[in-house]
Amino acid sequence: MRYQITHHTTYTYGSDVSVSHHVAHLTPREFPRQHCHEHQLRLTPAPALTSSRDDYFGNPATFFTLEGAHRELVITARSVIDVAPTQHPAPEATPPWETIRDRCLGDSHEPAHEAGEYVFQSPFVPRRDEYARYAAACFPERRRILAGVIELTGKIFHEFKFDPKATTIATPLEQVLKERRGVCQDFAHFQIACLRSLGLPARYVSGYLETLPPPGKPKLVGSDASHAWVQVWCGDTGWIDVDPTNNLLPSDRHITVAWGRDFSDVSPIRGVVVGGGKHTLAVAVDVMPLATEATQMQMQQQ
Repeated sequence: MRYQITHHTTYTYGSDVSVSHHVAHLTPREFPRQHCHEHQLRLTPAPALTSSRDDYFGNPATFFTLEGAHRELVITARSVIDVAPTQHPAPEATPPWETIRDRCLGDSHEPAHEAGEYVFQSPFVPRRDEYARYAAACFPERRRILAGVIELTGKIFHEFKFDPKATTIATPLEQVLKERRGVCQDFAHFQIACLRSLGLPARYVSGYLETLPPPGKPKLVGSDASHAWVQVWCGDTGWIDVDPTNNLLPSDRHITVAWGRDFSDVSPIRGVVVGGGKHTLAVAVDVMPLATEATQMQMQQQ
């Protein structure tokens, strides 16, 4: 599937900003089933300095500095991306969860060593007994890891309510668990906390999800948003994506931008400003499917 993605961010400041430094994770990742054909990043006002490199986790990152008084910063990222469908393994074909846990405890330099970095707690994801207890029923002795992960994904989906007004980025996970409300970011963090508290490696994925309008209704411009989900390491099968917000295994409607330990590693925009006072933030994201040459030929043949 081919998509054109526009991510528009506007910061409006209450007083002049004299200088600011920012890092943006807005360039989609490249990996075997995803290819970014085009990417443009437009900044207003124009930056004094810009540079790009991959961060520790292999995510493309853009750094820029603004100099000179300004009260508004507008960031527009446009990308054209191909995403191929995912071939998910049968849950029974994945190892028992204890095998994955134990492999990540070793000091060898096999893939488990890298995956083991995602077992530890991180700024937004603590490891606690209460999270392990929440997930324990999904992981009885010798349960295949993907089967347990799928059950945990469904458990979170059915027991938590999506509520954009219930949390902010600063809301601690213990409150999310207590109130059973939040947004995709909270549900991803909570599932990661449950898995890591059992000793299983899990990482946070930031990206986009193509959203479909109700039948007979036009798609609203700006109705899409950044999305978050989870990847779990399943041994030789590799990393498998799961989406607790929608209770599914992502395929070609999920577009990956970056992954890391939690949101703090992959925030779309992060920065330090001098001045500015209070500020407001407005974000609009559009994910538009595009017809490729192959799909156009298929349509002509029908």
